[in-house]
Amino acid sequence: MFERFGALVNEPMSEHTTLRLGGPADYLVFPRSAEEIAALFAEADAHHLPVTVIGHGSNLLVLDGGIRGLVICIGKNMRKIVRTGNIISAQAGAMLGSVAAEAAEAGLSGLEFASGIPGTVGGGVTMNAGAYDGEIAQTVIAVNGLYPDGKQVTLSREEMKFGYRRSAVTEKNLIVTEAMFELREGKPAEIRARMSELNARRAEKQPLDVPSAGSTFKRPEGYYAAALIDQCGLKGYSVGGAMVSMKHAGFLVNTGSSSRDFLELMKKVQQIVEERVGVKLEPEIRIIGEES
Repeated sequence: MFERFGALVNEPMSEHTTLRLGGPADYLVFPRSAEEIAALFAEADAHHLPVTVIGHGSNLLVLDGGIRGLVICIGKNMRKIVRTGNIISAQAGAMLGSVAAEAAEAGLSGLEFASGIPGTVGGGVTMNAGAYDGEIAQTVIAVNGLYPDGKQVTLSREEMKFGYRRSAVTEKNLIVTEAMFELREGKPAEIRARMSELNARRAEKQPLDVPSAGSTFKRPEGYYAAALIDQCGLKGYSVGGAMVSMKHAGFLVNTGSSSRDFLELMKKVQQIVEERVGVKLEPEIRIIGEES
């Protein structure tokens, strides 16, 4: 039914997440435009199928049973980046690192923090991604998106209601298609040096050589999730092939596990931290799909 959109059928989601976990999606499509996304929603609605929208899959745990209905992956076919003065417009499928690189090349500062975040513009805007004292909300001035009924809309920064790892996207049930970033002029050499410095810090402290979904838990108010997990002696703690990284306790990694193992490890870490230090950790990653 989604043949005209080039749909992949029974596609393993482990091929489309940085955790390398997840069962099959009934249908997976990479749309080319906002109009095509609207057409996909209409087609799915006509066949009474649920729709799941994802980006690069870098902040995602797909369960072993996979995802029923249609998965729309806003990625490789929607990565156009355009610069006009100090404004950069990027489609939702563009990688944040690519947008940061484009800014650096143009001598525009403000996105250095995003150069090593392995996510898309759409995902970054949705969760107000951030690192090293920077976050998406600091530079976004407008977001284009559409609702499942196909209506397109533009939201201002104020209307986006950005907060810590959240925005109005989820509550409005909006699909981000493009974002505009307003940056400030800087010196290309200094901008690139800052990006290199931050990426070196990431490589030193984070387990970039093992499949993960980045920081697994949100930062609790007044604490750091990684410090609490480390304090509880959980580095190296594992369930099956899912393990708390020895390099960075905030990262749960896949050393050859199932989604079931990973989910169980998350629950164990939450339970132990709450029992020992009285802080309840909330997942930062999005958990979708069905258990097998």
